[in-house]
Amino acid sequence: MPLMAVSSPPFSFPSTPSCTRHLRRATIAAAASSASDGFDYPLADPSVRWPRLRFPHLPAPRFPAADSAPPPAPARPSREREPADAEDAPAPSASASAAVAVEPLDARAHRGRVKKLSKLALRRARDWRERVSELADRLLALPPGAPVAEVLDEAWVSPDELAYVVRAVGAASWRRALDAFEWPVASGAAGPGPRVVAVVLGVLGRARQDELAEEVFLRFSGEGATVQVFNAMMGVYARSGRFDDVRQLLDAMRGQGIEPDLVSFNTLINARAKSGSLAPGAAFDLLLEVRQAGLRPDVITYNTLISACSQGSILDDAVAVFEEMIGSDCRPDLWTYNAMVSVHGRCGAAQEAERVFVELLEKGFKPDAVTYNSLLHAFAKEGDVDAVERVCEELLKAGFKKDGITYNTMIHMYGKMCRLDLALALYDEMRAIGCTPDAVTYTVLIDSLGKVDRISDAGKVLEEMADAGLKPTLVTFSALICAYAKGGRRDEAERTFDRMVASGVKPDRLAYLVMLDIIARSGETKKLMALYRTMMKDGYRPDDTLYQVMLSALAKGNEYEEIEGVMQDMEVVCQMNLQLVYSTLIKAECISQGATLLKKACLQGYEPDSKSLLSILDAYETMGKHEEGLSLLQCIREHVPSSHNLISECSIMLLCKNQKAVAAIQEYSSMQTLKRGSSGRDYNLYEYLISCLEEAELFSEASQVFSDMQFVGIEPSHKIYESMISTYCKLGFPETAHHLMDEAVESGIWINTLSSRVTIIEAYGKTRLWQHAENFVKGLKQESGVDRRIWNALIHAYAESGLYEHARAVFDVMIKKGPLPTVDSVNGMMRALIIDGRLDELYVVVQELQDMGFKISKSTVILMLEAFAKAGDVFEVMKIYNGMKEAGYLPNMHMYRSMISLLCRNKRFRDVELMIEEMGGAGFKPDLAIFNTLLLMYTGNGNFDKTVELYHSILEAGLEPDEDTYNTLIVMYSRDMRPEEGFTLLNEMGKRGLTPRLESYKSLLVASGKAKLWEQGEQLFEEIRSKGYRLNRSLCHTMMKMYRDSCSHSKAEQLLAAMKEDGIEPTIATMHILMTSYGTAGHPDEAEKVLDSLKSSSLEVGTLPYSTLFDAYLKNGEYNLGITKLMEMKTDGVKPDHQVWTCFIRAASLCERTDDAILLLNSLQDCGFDLPIRLLTERSSSVLTEADNFLEEIEALEDSAALNFVNALEDLLWAFERRSTASYIFQLAVNRSIYHHNVFRVIEKDWGADLRKLSAGAALTALTLWLDHMQDASLQGSPESPKSIVLVTGEGEYNMVSLRKTIRAYLLEMGSPFLPCRTRSGRFVAKSYSLKMWLKDSPFCMDLELKDAQALPKMNSIKLTEGYFMRAGLVSTFKDIHAQLGEVWPKKFSRLALLSEESRAEVIKADIQGRKEKLEKMKKQGLVMSRKYKKGTQRAKFVREQSTQAILK
Repeated sequence: MPLMAVSSPPFSFPSTPSCTRHLRRATIAAAASSASDGFDYPLADPSVRWPRLRFPHLPAPRFPAADSAPPPAPARPSREREPADAEDAPAPSASASAAVAVEPLDARAHRGRVKKLSKLALRRARDWRERVSELADRLLALPPGAPVAEVLDEAWVSPDELAYVVRAVGAASWRRALDAFEWPVASGAAGPGPRVVAVVLGVLGRARQDELAEEVFLRFSGEGATVQVFNAMMGVYARSGRFDDVRQLLDAMRGQGIEPDLVSFNTLINARAKSGSLAPGAAFDLLLEVRQAGLRPDVITYNTLISACSQGSILDDAVAVFEEMIGSDCRPDLWTYNAMVSVHGRCGAAQEAERVFVELLEKGFKPDAVTYNSLLHAFAKEGDVDAVERVCEELLKAGFKKDGITYNTMIHMYGKMCRLDLALALYDEMRAIGCTPDAVTYTVLIDSLGKVDRISDAGKVLEEMADAGLKPTLVTFSALICAYAKGGRRDEAERTFDRMVASGVKPDRLAYLVMLDIIARSGETKKLMALYRTMMKDGYRPDDTLYQVMLSALAKGNEYEEIEGVMQDMEVVCQMNLQLVYSTLIKAECISQGATLLKKACLQGYEPDSKSLLSILDAYETMGKHEEGLSLLQCIREHVPSSHNLISECSIMLLCKNQKAVAAIQEYSSMQTLKRGSSGRDYNLYEYLISCLEEAELFSEASQVFSDMQFVGIEPSHKIYESMISTYCKLGFPETAHHLMDEAVESGIWINTLSSRVTIIEAYGKTRLWQHAENFVKGLKQESGVDRRIWNALIHAYAESGLYEHARAVFDVMIKKGPLPTVDSVNGMMRALIIDGRLDELYVVVQELQDMGFKISKSTVILMLEAFAKAGDVFEVMKIYNGMKEAGYLPNMHMYRSMISLLCRNKRFRDVELMIEEMGGAGFKPDLAIFNTLLLMYTGNGNFDKTVELYHSILEAGLEPDEDTYNTLIVMYSRDMRPEEGFTLLNEMGKRGLTPRLESYKSLLVASGKAKLWEQGEQLFEEIRSKGYRLNRSLCHTMMKMYRDSCSHSKAEQLLAAMKEDGIEPTIATMHILMTSYGTAGHPDEAEKVLDSLKSSSLEVGTLPYSTLFDAYLKNGEYNLGITKLMEMKTDGVKPDHQVWTCFIRAASLCERTDDAILLLNSLQDCGFDLPIRLLTERSSSVLTEADNFLEEIEALEDSAALNFVNALEDLLWAFERRSTASYIFQLAVNRSIYHHNVFRVIEKDWGADLRKLSAGAALTALTLWLDHMQDASLQGSPESPKSIVLVTGEGEYNMVSLRKTIRAYLLEMGSPFLPCRTRSGRFVAKSYSLKMWLKDSPFCMDLELKDAQALPKMNSIKLTEGYFMRAGLVSTFKDIHAQLGEVWPKKFSRLALLSEESRAEVIKADIQGRKEKLEKMKKQGLVMSRKYKKGTQRAKFVREQSTQAILK
């Protein structure tokens, strides 16, 4: 950042030593009045001598953001100041001025020396100076408002004396000087002469009173005006950089017949230099203008031009002007060489600057402080600390001291290098030696502190600057504003800007740009536009980058009118072409306005660039404005010739930009032809398309596009070469990739050769072409040697084939000949062993490497750990893991992920939990991959509560669930019989664009069937088919079962037909499901047709379809037909088995009359299976032994054969009151593990029971036995009971019978304290105390022993009603109570059920009456609050609408 990048305006030398006193007095007064003083050349005050010193009166320089702080170009004092600075002599004439203008510097120096005067002349001069000084002091001592006539009237001041008095007074107060100037007119004397006018114009110019100066000039620029007056006014304009005004004044001078002198042109050059950076070539234009005026440029002219070139860092022009100066026989002086050193330093040519310095010495010039400081800056800009210190030493040896400029340059260098400690040390040193920091010093410190984000300290430095009595300059304020902007401290930046304006410092273009950028990014559009209008009013113009930021802020604030106004400024005021305007609008996301201007540009004949058009089309597609996009394309087609290619290419590039590779390649295929060399668009098109296809892994398509590109003759770019080398390697064609790389190198196209070679070698390895990789490396070895990465790639190529010995040979070569192996080399060898399956040798190689001095890295250990983890060796993995921690290798996230995955696969639950805790202690948080692994483990184990808890943890951690998360949760909810939550998760996946797995669909489909969500299940199946999943037989069977359960046999037929169309051949199981569907729907004749078709097919018909047909007839009550079909099966040669026995036993258990049940059992006896009828009618121990033997036989059959048989037998025995026998059969089933051993767990101090998978009869048997066990434990006091006792029934059904409802009915009848669980369905909970009291006092629990009835009852003791069993005699009573009272407590229900019908009716009536009276009483007391019932949503809608979070609470 050029903190000191400003040059002093041209100053003139004082004519006599006497002016020094006035100059120094003016310097002191400048701190208060901002008035300028003259330039003093002597080295006694080098800080004034240095051109970069910042004076309040100087015009502010530009303040770029990222340049260094070059010294300004030393400027030769201009003649513009001579009229105002002359003291000892009268105003020179034009001819005299011209004569002096060509004087060499040494002559002027001699002329400026004190001449020997006579004693009389000395006394007169001394008296004259004392008189002028006395008059000036008296005028300054006047109180404010006092007239100057009090002093001047009595002094009889001559016009020449008045000029010197005005100048002396003006050094301290321009107002009082103006009063003195106007005194002659006010006193009635003649008007002031031209000399006095020139002097007062110089005073007003230094005080920045341009308007007053213009008024004075206009008053006295008529007749009698001289060239000095015009030069003085030009100097006023030049001081402010108003080049155009200086030019107009020069023309006006000529219009009045006054011929400009060399001072006039020097002033013009100075104004051009101060108006901004000089354009290349402008220096020669100005020089030519001087020559065309018939004047000979002098050393000041050349020095001013070189200084201007230095300020603009135009090295070539500066060197050319210098050579022109030499060729014109104008001798360079020290100032010239200082300017040349400065310009070389500014342009980063420190060595050339030092060469000029040496040339300066050779010419006999003695360097001054400016010379050394300029050379110092040249090296400081390049950060050459050693050279800077060397120049400092030379400066001190030459007798100079380090001044403020020296310190400023070095402080800025260290600040730029972010070595703030050294910068602050220099600052302290500067103050310690008595060198007072100036404005530049503080500015440099503020800038340096801002660059290292010490913004608060930068603000404190500004306060220190103000406390030191220094007025911050524009550069100072700008540095602090930039620091605040960089740190994002908008409020402080705005306060600093306001403070700058309030202090009278006028912002420059950069200050406006920075503040506009800050405010634009804050979104305060009103403040933004106010500052923007102020900037435009001051004549500054934003660039297209700032316009983009502004327009973006206005677009976000929907300030459309302001956007239109800014567009108008860009077109009219800033004269930007339409292409730049609409491209800026598009970049600022003002799409509508940009598109409008683009259309306007097309109408005017401009051809739109593909980038802007692509941005507009992309935005329209994002916003869904397809019609606007089509309208724009149509406009381009109509008004832009040959627009077809442009539109097609933009469409393809747009699709590539949106990562729509498939659509892009389709659009590309539909293009007719591509014209070669069409403004380079084809090149960009292929680059876009090939890169997109490579990223989308459409390698074959990328290869085809590359072939097309070669066919049309377009040369590939380096990016295309690299993409295609990678593509062919991934396609498994490393030879082709090798050829492409050689072609690119031969064509001179730069690509990353080393990276491409490594990719090719790795591809050879992956394709098991290790011989090619080996030959490739040998060729490289012959050419230029082999890089380490090449060797490592070869080792990995051997590793892919498991060639450890080859990899080890390369490793040994690297050790012997270099380059030395790295961790990647070691890992390649270890990988070779791992791929070869030689895991037992890993430790041997590790020991060898350690003996060779290699330290085993963490990545190598992780590689070994992952190898053993993949092999499932938990012991070795834990050993390596513990060894890593002992060696100080802290586990990383990848290692934790591998460890947890291994432990989860091996169901090491406790170890997994410990590993998670260890992760937290190490500062790691589980990521989504770890959570998904845990979800899978707990779901597989059936710990669904823990799974839901983990899902909550995922959401609390702020992680976004992915496909694995949702799929696992859907499976979990399906297994937990909560399909509604599963459907909600499925909808959530659709909203997020995630794809469910087929397994998830299947699990949810099964759960929907079990939960009787027929409609949702059918919709789910259609969704599976519509999404293109390939149906399998298992999925179709699941859906047919759902149709069977929902009695939709017609849909089952349609599905069977669809299976055949999809090529899925039906099996026996398929036909069984279809027959079951017909049977459930009450159409056994249709089921028989299916059986007949099976018989006629080539499939082997077993007992399963016959059993299905028997079940259909028997459920329909057609017992005789069922028996007939049984006999037909025997006739068909199919021997009955356990499936037939189970079917008939189950049907017998459902018969209302005992005779029908015996009829069915006798038919089994006729077929040779008499066990069921004997168990029902006999009481011998032999039949029980036979039952045990039969269970042993069928236990070895399919998994559910014994379970189904026992469940059917238990239902039969319970229904016809053979309950002791049922108890014995139940114990046999438990002993043989047909039923699980923990059906009830009173002995385990749990007292819970789990009746799932039991039929109704088996469950009632188990319930009675469980109550008996709990009664004994309660009476004995051992084992102790828990606080709550849980009875688990589940929500499932066995043969269309709900176990939960059946148990619920019997618990109601007994008046038990068991109540449904509020948090989990399919569970009943009772308090331990209440249960014990009930077991002790209830009449139902007096005798819980299961006994056989003395004789078979004539009717079935249980009745199937509404999908569950209930005691037959209780059905009417149950319905009566529920119809009148609704749900009642079990104890109350039991008491009501025991009453006679008349008594029960009276009690119910009294209960209802009592309720009404109680309600009326509460209403009178105001204790009843009205309830607002809200109709609940239907279940299907609930499934679709509820949120995931609501489900999981």
